[in-house]
Order: sequence, then C-alpha cells, then structure tokens
Amino acid sequence: QVQVVESGGGLVQAGGSLRLSCAASGRTLRGYFMAWFRQAPGKEREFAAFISWSGGSTYYADSVKGRFTISRDNAKSTVYLQMKSLKPEDTAVYYCAASTRVVRPNTPTEYDYWGQGTQVTVSS
Repeated sequence: QVQVVESGGGLVQAGGSLRLSCAASGRTLRGYFMAWFRQAPGKEREFAAFISWSGGSTYYADSVKGRFTISRDNAKSTVYLQMKSLKPEDTAVYYCAASTRVVRPNTPTEYDYWGQGTQVTVSS
C-alpha cells in the first residue's frame, strides 16, 4: 500500500506559477498510474492531469491543457504538477491520486490512494 503526500501549494497572483509535488512513502511509485485532481469550495472534485506509470502517456483536462504539465521521477518516487499562467478559477485544493490499474483516467473512483491535498489560491 502506498501513501502519497502533496506539497508546494500556496498563494500566487494571477499569471503566476507554482509547482506541486506528490511524494510517496511506504513504497515506490513505480508501477502506479498517477493523477492530479482538484476541488474548489462547493464544487465536486475534478480531474486535472494524468500520467502513466512509465511517464510515456499524459492526459489533461481541457481547462488546464497548455498551462499545466504533469511529470514524474520514479527514482525519487515523486510526481509533479507544473502550473503556469494561473487563473483565479484554478483556486482549489489539489489532490494527488494513485492506482495500479486505470481505465478512465479522469474518474476519481479509478484511484485507490489519495493524499490529504494542498491548497492553491490564485488572487486576481
């Protein structure tokens, strides 16, 4: 069983950048499909980005495509989400999720392991 912990959130002005990290403990992330989801106050958790276990495939929500980049370093058991050109509507708690088997990458129920989340706030 893997445990994941997010970090890197904070307050940033619109147009700014942040890089989130998701580090594994307990075991390596090798072999796990990984994703980032986010949840704004009063809204449902929504998909942001996905990366395959090898890093060879990525998939993004339309709302973040071209601005966010997901990557992973399996040697460090860490997944990253580089966020650029941030907008106030990107404000949310960002969650890292992991699973050994994913059919629908943008569906929260596909993932077995979740972190506690990190807050990202974008001011206008």
